[in-house]
Amino acid sequence: MHEIIELGHFVGGRSVPGTSGDSAPVFNPSTGVQTGAVSLASVDEVDHAVATAHAAWQQWRHSSIAARTKAMFNLRNLVDRHASELAAKITAEHGKVHSDAMGEVARGLENVEFACNIGEMLKGMHSNQVSSGVDVTTVRRPLGVVAGITPFNFPAMVPLWMIPNALGCGNTFILKPSEKDPTSALFLAELIHEAGFPDGVFNVVNGDKTAVDRILDHPDIKAVSFVGSTPIAQYIHRTASENGKRVQALGGAKNHMLVLPDADIGLAADAAVSAAFGSAGERCMAISVVVAVGDAADPLVEAIAERTRTLTIGDGMDPSSEMGPLVTREARDRVAAYVAAGADAGATVVLDGRDAQFDGDGYFLGCSLLDDVTPDMSVYRDEVFGPLLGVVRVPTFDDAMKLLDDNPYGNGTAIFTRDGGAARQFCEEAPVGMVGVNVPIPVPVAYHSFGGWKDSIFSDTAMYGPEGVRFYTKPQAITTRWPDPSTSTVDLGFPRND
Repeated sequence: MHEIIELGHFVGGRSVPGTSGDSAPVFNPSTGVQTGAVSLASVDEVDHAVATAHAAWQQWRHSSIAARTKAMFNLRNLVDRHASELAAKITAEHGKVHSDAMGEVARGLENVEFACNIGEMLKGMHSNQVSSGVDVTTVRRPLGVVAGITPFNFPAMVPLWMIPNALGCGNTFILKPSEKDPTSALFLAELIHEAGFPDGVFNVVNGDKTAVDRILDHPDIKAVSFVGSTPIAQYIHRTASENGKRVQALGGAKNHMLVLPDADIGLAADAAVSAAFGSAGERCMAISVVVAVGDAADPLVEAIAERTRTLTIGDGMDPSSEMGPLVTREARDRVAAYVAAGADAGATVVLDGRDAQFDGDGYFLGCSLLDDVTPDMSVYRDEVFGPLLGVVRVPTFDDAMKLLDDNPYGNGTAIFTRDGGAARQFCEEAPVGMVGVNVPIPVPVAYHSFGGWKDSIFSDTAMYGPEGVRFYTKPQAITTRWPDPSTSTVDLGFPRND
């Protein structure tokens, strides 16, 4: 019988078992075998973690930038040294192929490297002699205890969008990862502890809605970062805001890739297949809709189908696999249902992933390609989050832009063309937060910031990079004067600058 590992929490610099008595199963999606049982925290367990983080903050907030930077460099080296091990943990519980998981770790590592330069980002402003003998300085102060609620599809990268900046700015952190794949977060906690961050500065609390709701209403948590679906992002944003917290809540996506008739069709097809089916389509930046403009449609659909037929789908730890399973059986069945719904609504099924056969009980599904998709179909309207690519045919560039305007999501988009004027117009007019020109997945590097528009984000700041530093700090303006006491007088007038 397969051993089931009991997974608890990480609080105060050490692993602690769960005490609630509630747990959730953790599976290997490639086999369908349960590998773990993760404890689901009670309100009391969340409160204990927050109290621990709050106590640690009283010291950490006064730590020097030099000390924080040293610990961050140590963390950078540890994540780099253990990248393959961390990636294997991602693959074992999420299912994405190991090479893809290594890419996730690499992009997360970029954010640690950005935070290694936190001293530069925390430099304030100073104005000398704004009035006679008066100087003004603006500095950025940490918020206190902050929390991150992160999704299953990037169990290492998304936490690393949040943690480095938050800690580097002098906050302490509570992470509530997805209960579907919690091992990566617990491993990161061990690396953070080994890097020299003091006990209680970083904590992991596994759990479900009970833990989330306590995070949202706990008075000592000052800010919440979230990545997930739009309905939950709206709930997180509303509830945390009502409780007086700073919030950034990133929601869902329906990313369109426009292909103009002048585009290199082979290049566009390669990009569409890579961006649609990488990680089995379980990416918020996945391309789920290709908008084929005019004469691009027929050769593009043929080229996408040709490339998709050759993909190797299998166990994520098999080096020959290009795509792994979906994260759960329910996710697989949900995506399969969208293929059926698209066919019933009149889409042309070019490739039907339901026809693919796999050995064992893993949560595998083949890649589906649906042509002649229209905006009224559920397969177009909804965030499917799986290996299903829809093709919408439109006659003109303006028709393609109207699709972007009308769509409620605004996370990522891309255009493939050789026309610089069309590309420039696209960048100027696309109502989307992240735009690619001949780049299908335009995820910004760590020294920019990540964030969509419209129903893809509920926040006034994007995530990580410079925006992340602003989110995890608050400005304080300090006005100073050192006058001669003999010149002091009573003056009830409003202060003026002379």
